[in-house]
Amino acid sequence: MSCKRMGPLSRRGFLAGTALSVVGAATQRLAAMPPSAEQAHPLPVPPPPITYLLADWATHCSPADVPVSATTEAVRSIVNWIAATVGGSQQPAVECALAALTPMRCTPGVHLFGRAERLDPLRAALLTGISSHVLDFDDTDLATIIHPAGPIASALFALCQTHPMTGAELLHAFLIGVEIECRLGRAIYPSHYQMGWHITGTCGAFGAAAACGKALQFDSHKMQMALGIVATEAAGVKVEFGSMAKSLNMGRAAENGMLAAILAAQGFTGAKDALEGNDGYVQAASLQHNYEPITSGLGIPFEISRNTYKPFACGIVIHPAIDAALQLRREYRLHPEQIRSIVLRTNPMVLQLTGKQDPQDGLEGKFSIYHSVAVALVRGYAGPAEYTTQAVTDPIVVHLRRQVVVQTDPSILADEAILTINTTDGKTLTKHIEHAVGSQERPLSNSDLDEKYRNLTNHILPTAQSEKLLSLAWNLPTCNNAAEIALAASTPDARK
Repeated sequence: MSCKRMGPLSRRGFLAGTALSVVGAATQRLAAMPPSAEQAHPLPVPPPPITYLLADWATHCSPADVPVSATTEAVRSIVNWIAATVGGSQQPAVECALAALTPMRCTPGVHLFGRAERLDPLRAALLTGISSHVLDFDDTDLATIIHPAGPIASALFALCQTHPMTGAELLHAFLIGVEIECRLGRAIYPSHYQMGWHITGTCGAFGAAAACGKALQFDSHKMQMALGIVATEAAGVKVEFGSMAKSLNMGRAAENGMLAAILAAQGFTGAKDALEGNDGYVQAASLQHNYEPITSGLGIPFEISRNTYKPFACGIVIHPAIDAALQLRREYRLHPEQIRSIVLRTNPMVLQLTGKQDPQDGLEGKFSIYHSVAVALVRGYAGPAEYTTQAVTDPIVVHLRRQVVVQTDPSILADEAILTINTTDGKTLTKHIEHAVGSQERPLSNSDLDEKYRNLTNHILPTAQSEKLLSLAWNLPTCNNAAEIALAASTPDARK
């Protein structure tokens, strides 16, 4: 038998035909087999490139894309932030932090809100973030319990003193940061929060990085790198609530976000898929998450439009109960000695976050539903003065808070409370708060924010200077140099 030699083309044709026949036979055998575990349970579809999509949107979003209503709310948020930051500037937590940072003081340096000292920009962002949050009087996105302005504004007002920008540019960068911060929060809340993370300290770092990147006019790649870098920095845990370290979470978010941006500006790199990647931030920081809220309809509406402002200087979940206590006190002209017992029905989250029955100082008092109800009934308010050690240890307040019984009910919303007071003369007084004052349903007006601002700043800044700062804040969109606000917010000695 003779064999014919095959040329190269014939050989390739033979091999191809053989391969096809083998594949065909294998396909027939597979078709006849029962489905494998992988076929019966297909692998989940990988998430879209969230980190890049956010970075690209942040880079290309222009002021023309922002409705007037969002810009207006951003200004309100800045006014509230300045009030809380100057108001908190003399607190022990700020004094301690500043003493620790004394070796970092520099002249010239970055101005601090409500202080005469100066620091380098990163440490200024840290200290300003602490100052902005220590009173627990900041703004709140009720859907995530994020305090949006603190990390972002603290970073931007430090940055603008070394990288000049107009008020409009700072405000636009602020809007971008809030959008990214809150959208990430929506993707990982409530699992992230239930795991013990302080969501402002974590998501806030991403917002600060994006805002600083926008102010530094990053392209998409650098913005993506800033988000990648900050993913390995974002931290903060809820166990710190009631201590100075809670406000440190805010300060570190501002500092870390700013650091991520200035590193990215110099070519430092981070993971391109830091948010969505396997072992990325979203996966590591939550047991249940949904990527869809992160990029779906960015800026429609802007997240800043949902912002709310605290009328009381404590954890937001306490506000409905305080609102109820103050209303009953006014309506019935209640005095502490007339009260026999107090029963509060509220959402279970209230006790989880603010269940300290016997707080020992003002910071712990901010996370005590018992103290908050009692002090509101005794003093008729719940501002910074009601969350001092003196107020927490006031014998009248201590006696009344021991009369408070808290009953949790999952059917009651987080923004709702039912307070019942039994009086010594046999009356039963009840107040049902469906939405607390300061919520989106009952928002603080501009006049309310002005009053809050004056109450918090006039004992720290001279009246004329305080009024100038307030005017500058309301007119931020037309300010030629955003650093003017930081200068106006520093105490007079800083300008000698």
